[in-house]
Amino acid sequence: MNTVKILAGALIPLVLGACNGESAPQGGSEEMSGSDKATVMEANPLLIPSNLQFGYPPFDRIKNAHFEPAMIQGMAEQRAEIEAIASNVAPPTFENTLVAMEKSGQLLDRAARVFFGLSSANTNDEIEAIQVRLSPQFAEHGDAILLDARLFERIDTLYRQRDQLSLDPEALRLLEETYKDFVRAGALLTESEQERMRAINAEMASLQTAFRQNVLSEVNAQAIIVDAAEQLDGLSEGEIASAKAAGVERGLEDKWVIPLLNTSGQPALARLTDRNLRERIYRASVGRGSSGGDYDNRDNISKIMKLRAERAQLLGYPNHAAFNLENQTAKTTEAVNERLTSLAPVAVANAKIESAELQTLIAAEGGDFALAPWDWAFYSERLRAEKYAFDESELQPYFELNNVLTLGVFYAAEQLYGITFKLRDDLPVYHETVRVWEVRNADDSVLALFIEDMYARASKRGGAWAMSYVSQSGLMETQPVSANHLNIPRPPEGEPTLLTWDEVTTLFHEFGHALHAMFADVQYPSSLSVPRDFVEYPSQVNEMWASWPEVLSNYAIHYETGESLPMALLEKVSASAQFNEGFRSTEYLAASLLDQAWHQRSANELPDAQGVLAFEAEALNEAGAYFEAVPPRYRTTYFSHIVGGYSAGYYSYIWSEVLDADTVEWFEENGGLRRENGDHFRATLLSRGGSEDAMSLYRNFRGRDAALEPLLQRRGLMPVSN
Repeated sequence: MNTVKILAGALIPLVLGACNGESAPQGGSEEMSGSDKATVMEANPLLIPSNLQFGYPPFDRIKNAHFEPAMIQGMAEQRAEIEAIASNVAPPTFENTLVAMEKSGQLLDRAARVFFGLSSANTNDEIEAIQVRLSPQFAEHGDAILLDARLFERIDTLYRQRDQLSLDPEALRLLEETYKDFVRAGALLTESEQERMRAINAEMASLQTAFRQNVLSEVNAQAIIVDAAEQLDGLSEGEIASAKAAGVERGLEDKWVIPLLNTSGQPALARLTDRNLRERIYRASVGRGSSGGDYDNRDNISKIMKLRAERAQLLGYPNHAAFNLENQTAKTTEAVNERLTSLAPVAVANAKIESAELQTLIAAEGGDFALAPWDWAFYSERLRAEKYAFDESELQPYFELNNVLTLGVFYAAEQLYGITFKLRDDLPVYHETVRVWEVRNADDSVLALFIEDMYARASKRGGAWAMSYVSQSGLMETQPVSANHLNIPRPPEGEPTLLTWDEVTTLFHEFGHALHAMFADVQYPSSLSVPRDFVEYPSQVNEMWASWPEVLSNYAIHYETGESLPMALLEKVSASAQFNEGFRSTEYLAASLLDQAWHQRSANELPDAQGVLAFEAEALNEAGAYFEAVPPRYRTTYFSHIVGGYSAGYYSYIWSEVLDADTVEWFEENGGLRRENGDHFRATLLSRGGSEDAMSLYRNFRGRDAALEPLLQRRGLMPVSN
């Protein structure tokens, strides 16, 4: 059911925070008179389809006051549409039931996509308040559809007749997946059990909203204030200027401010020479959500996990992980546990070898302290420089943002798929730094619109993500409006935006998601949905082009001299590809195992708020993933992924990387950056969305199942002898 899936998915990535005054959708939170409300409704651009290309949102006309009435009206309209389907006296057919359901909720879909997009990318106080008010209503709306006995009876009838309906493969899959969605939502429960399900879903929606709001609020509140410029030794002039500008923005003209990212590790830790400041940053980072105060998330996470466990048991599953994984390519907790526990000991063993090298370096430089978590990034960069004779900061002058995007990311797509990009500065945007591109196929037909939103700001949630404001569908005659979001620090006015290597690969990664959305060629909106542990696969594949020699040489141009990245420096980068891999794998696997620990317990095995941190420590110890010098990439109280769509699913990145590494091997075997390869990947996999089983799609592309060996070789995670 398309709109229900959108609402469920849209609640996944949201983290709200205070607006910094840059938000395009304005409109105060004050109470409006009846005549004012009528005027707003009359002029509400969300109530009608946009007349811009592909239904691109009219961001310049959308006000905060438009969202709530549009979504409330959208829910009412969809309820009426569903009522007409459920009460239809005609026998159920695929057209009058499934197709009618796919067509329902268009107003809600349109308004919700814009609302949830901006609540992640450019929120403000009123958007935050709207989400608090509407989150339980969204849950109730979804339940009203998914628990409608009359509607399910029609779906059930068609499901039992499916072999006689002569449906094409995509239509048959839509019917089967819709039936599963209803059963997994509780359609087979008793009336009293369904009432409890509704209560659980409503409470969880409110708790998840509160959790995400706390995460962003505390990221902003815990930004590190520095009193003296000399404490910033090690940072570049541009980084120091950005810290000064951040202080001025907060009204602290004589201070410097270092904002936090949502991960446990913070970029400044790699360069700051002041060890006390590094410790301050680290402790502020890992203490988020668990140090008391207004943004403490321990109670929220405890309640969310217990409610999920209860819901799973209500549906007949031993725990939430078993419930969630049934619908993924992994299928079972046993399969996920086997993969994670086979990799974790190897990763930790490699990390311990790395830590010993770092400790030796500390001693050699006269340090008389044991390696601590806030030392790792700093000394690993020094060790990298010693081992490979280069500092990663040497790369940044060659990675100017616009060059990386247009001469790297876009260039690779042009060569591989024949698509082209044209800047569209005539379309409205929600923030001054956002740009829009028109994407055309090789035959010059317009494929999609692509929105890129690169810079960090206080009104934007952390991390990087992709989404679509409009999705492709043959039935709805729609084409994609796809968006990528990163959180690159914005330099002072007039200064170039120079990226780290991680930011470069993230840019390629997120564009892989955009390609998956833009290349979609399916009939039904719901056919776009793919398993969570498959969705990262195409984006991880797209990372390969960041270091592909032909692509790298095209975009890695010194922003001042125009010189290409020296081959000697490139060789050093390649030689150090597996450097610090023990750390990188350990922090990721620790977070993945933590996710599984929370979701593989029954409700009575889960802790209350005061036991959250102890549970976390015990879980990591039991999994063999605890190593004091390497914290999990996310700790429980700011682990937004698992409060949303990656619940029991953070393993997806390593799961998808198996497919990714095997796919990279295929490209290398077949000549790399060639149109024939891109056309094959697009036709067999990228264009198919979820219209077929994910692993069948992979086999259609690769000709066989994926092998594990390419991943182990890539990560250098070969067993370490005792």
